[in-house]
Formats: sequence, C-alpha cells, structure tokens
Amino acid sequence: MKIILGIIRVIVGVLFIFSGILKANDPLGLCYKMQEFFDVLHLTFLSPFALTLAIIMIGFEIIAGVALLLGFKMRIFGTLLLLLMILFLFLTAFAFLSGKIKKCGCFGDCVPIPAEASFWKDVILFILVLILFIYRKRIMPVFKKFFTGLLFMIGVLFAFGTQWFTLSYLPVVDCLAYKVGHHIPKLMQIPPGATPNQYATFFIYEKNGTKKEFDANNIPWQDTAWHYVNREDKLIKKGDVEPPIVDFVIKDFNGNDSTQMILNNEGYTFLFLVKDVNDAGRGWKSKMDHLQSDCLNQGIKIYGITASGISGTSRFEQDNNLTFPFLQMDGTVIKTMARNNPVLMLLKAGTIIGKWPYRTMPSGAVLSPGNDKLNLTF
Repeated sequence: MKIILGIIRVIVGVLFIFSGILKANDPLGLCYKMQEFFDVLHLTFLSPFALTLAIIMIGFEIIAGVALLLGFKMRIFGTLLLLLMILFLFLTAFAFLSGKIKKCGCFGDCVPIPAEASFWKDVILFILVLILFIYRKRIMPVFKKFFTGLLFMIGVLFAFGTQWFTLSYLPVVDCLAYKVGHHIPKLMQIPPGATPNQYATFFIYEKNGTKKEFDANNIPWQDTAWHYVNREDKLIKKGDVEPPIVDFVIKDFNGNDSTQMILNNEGYTFLFLVKDVNDAGRGWKSKMDHLQSDCLNQGIKIYGITASGISGTSRFEQDNNLTFPFLQMDGTVIKTMARNNPVLMLLKAGTIIGKWPYRTMPSGAVLSPGNDKLNLTF
C-alpha cells in the first residue's frame, strides 16, 4: 500500500503543481473564467472578488501540490485537497452537463480542454485524492523537518511571486491569439473547408408603442405607422469551427469602422490599449511623451484603443497630454489582447511585432534608412 500511495501522491502532486503553474502564468485568465461561472450560476455579487479568489486558488493549487510531494502536514492538506476537488468536480460537472461553459479553464489558456474531458479528468482525480484523504495519516514527510519546511516556503514564495510578476507585467508565455508574431487578418478567417456561422439580419420597428422584428423580406415598407428602431444580426446556424480571433472591430466614437485602415497599413502602427481609462496604471507618461513625439516626426501611426466612453477618454487624453486619436473596441477583446492596463502593441501590416506592459514600454522609435526597420529605445 505504501508504494501505491507514493505513486498516487506523485501523480496528484505533479498534476496540481502543473495546473497551478499554467494558471499562474495568467491569473487574469482564471479571473475572467470565474466571472463567467459567477454569471451563469447567478452569483454575480462575487464578481468583484474574482481576481482575489483566483490568486488564492492558484496559490493553493501549487502549495498543495508541493505539500503532497513533500508529505508535509498531510492531515491538513489531505482534507483541503478533498474539499478543493469537490469544488472542482462540481464546477466541471456543471460546465459539462449544462453546456453553458465550453471550456473550464482547468489548465489555463495554454492547454485548453473541452468541458467533457475536464469533467472525466476530475472524476479520476477525485478518486485519487479520496484515497489520499483516507490514508493521509500514513503519508510521512520525505525529508527532515527543517529541509521540508524550507522547500515548502520556497513553494509558497514561488506560487504567489509568479502571480505578482505576471500581473505586474504580462504572462511569461502568451497562449492567446494576440501573441507576438501572429497575423491578425489571417486569424480572423475560418480554416479552408470549414462551415462558417450563418447570420440573419432582423430589423426592429415600432408601432403604437409595440416593437416587432422583421426579416429582410418582410419589412413593413407600405405601412408608414411603423417606425425603424434598430437592426440586429442573429446567429441562425452555428458553423463547425470559429476563427481564433472574433469581434476584432475598431471604431471611432461616431461608429465609423477603422479596423481595415489599421490592419492594412503596410507601415508600423502602435496601438495603446487602455481598457478602462479610470483604472490605468501610472508611470508611463514620460515614455509616451517621447514616443508620440517620435511617431509624429517620422509619420508612424499611433492610436489609443479603449472601451471607455468619449467623456472619460477625452479627460484621460488631456490629463496625460496625449496627441494621438483614440478609438473604441469591445472591452472583452481588449482583455484578451492586453493582460495589463495599459499595454502598448506594435503592428506591421496586421502582424503583431511587439507587445509591452506600461512598465516596460519603449520610450522612443526611430525608423532606419528606407523605413524597413523600426529601432526602439527603452
């Protein structure tokens, strides 16, 4: 039994550490996934605490895995692991059986697995953790007390230190669609031979205080009592695959689309991504003063991209002496593009050349002779 417990302990411990490290690479990813669960479970009052809960959960995964490998305080960690697995099993079962959550985020965005596979993975893992819980009193420390405690503390520091670093800067490994080297227009297309989503346009008209939808073939042109209100594009048939990048739409504050203008620019284009102007980090103003001056002098395009409204954005521009235009984009897309606020992204002909958090963004840009290379100053 001792050998079997040892094997199970190593498997479970390594799996928890592996899962925790993947999520520690991008704690905001787990935060957004938890908010998605809170929404569908009608627990939205927990959403403001999602990041704190995500940091604690990630930290505990790594710490519990380290404790398991060391055989440290197994009466405590054996119980906590079982409680955590009950929670995980509930969440993955809900995601699988309800169909409301497509991916559970168990291994972060770097190793995406469907809800069904995640559920059965947790069923097996729950059984293994239950065995460890039952026999937790038989699991003894691997090393002497001092060395075990030292290794455990190193694990604690690593668990939370890694998250502090990635939250302060950017994920060490970018596993999302907007990573450096990706060509955005290509990722907006579905693969050859795939069936795309099919949409239909519906027009909303109002008559005598009653609103009604009409398709394009039944618009009430002849009845002038109907007044146009809005239009909606609805999904009527889901395709068999979605492109990696969806909803990449950039508009000005009047609703004019600027997406293709930016993606088709053959030169260099900086995008200053500020999801929420009221929650933007500080310390980047002097760098931006020099950078926007260089861009102006050399004809390099630079745009601000935000999900904030026009009044807040105008105030943000004035407070920080920003001379380049700001455009709007959906906040969810910005969250995927930039895991910090703000983030500077560099494009060339739609390809992402560079991406920096505001703490390490470049402070200058000079085009080489022939304008074929951009030299950055940090």
